[in-house]
Amino acid sequence: MAEAARSIDRIDTGPRFTRADAAVLNARFGRASADEILRAVLIDGVAGKIALVSSFGAESAVLLHLASRVDPAATVLFLETGKHFPETLAYRDTLVTRLGLKGVVNLRPDPAALAAKDESGLRWSYDPDGCCDIRKVQPLAEALAGYDASVTGRKAFQSATRADLPVFEIDESDTAGRLKVNPLIGWSAADLQAYLDKHDLPRHPLVEQGYPSIGCMPCTSKVADGEDPRSGRWRGWDKTECGIHSVPGASDEGDLPPGYEPVF
Repeated sequence: MAEAARSIDRIDTGPRFTRADAAVLNARFGRASADEILRAVLIDGVAGKIALVSSFGAESAVLLHLASRVDPAATVLFLETGKHFPETLAYRDTLVTRLGLKGVVNLRPDPAALAAKDESGLRWSYDPDGCCDIRKVQPLAEALAGYDASVTGRKAFQSATRADLPVFEIDESDTAGRLKVNPLIGWSAADLQAYLDKHDLPRHPLVEQGYPSIGCMPCTSKVADGEDPRSGRWRGWDKTECGIHSVPGASDEGDLPPGYEPVF
């Protein structure tokens, strides 16, 4: 008897998810609570292999607390840029202990990239896009290559660039078709405050000092009453995001703001 011809193995190189997939998920979970969304992605696996991305910043305790109640072993990626406020690193450690987080992974920039492009450690002062690319965008891209989706803590009220984000969107940073999940996108500042109060969660110590949005120390300043919560990030630059939530393409040389003089 002749043997049946062996089928040819094929590797699927298509995107993990498409915009149509995201639309289906938004139709299904568009009005779901943050807890229901997190259970769907962390337990039911509707988005495949997934990791949370957290800055351990001003409002991070809310998402991390919600996730810890669903799956305390969930992977949480933290970008240890080497430029954080000491208070942020201490706050990270406090939340890890308080919430029983078992899956926190500290992502650090490639030493070779730092040596080649930021040997002085001062790139933030003349090219913040390039600094973010080395210290945030590249390390996160490498880490997320092994995941189908990520969970963010973005909220619509934080800035105009986030005002119209859906719960599920396609990560445009490459062509892999990963999903980004934004379970808190519809939460207001009052919702966050109420949740923090209800669960007696520790606050980032810099919030009461006038920092409603906290990034790396050199590029974060205090925010005055009435200003956009993220206006203290990269003040003086035409920059509102670090790059992990936008299409990559940071240049090696940034445009200096009017009247700017380097610090060195």
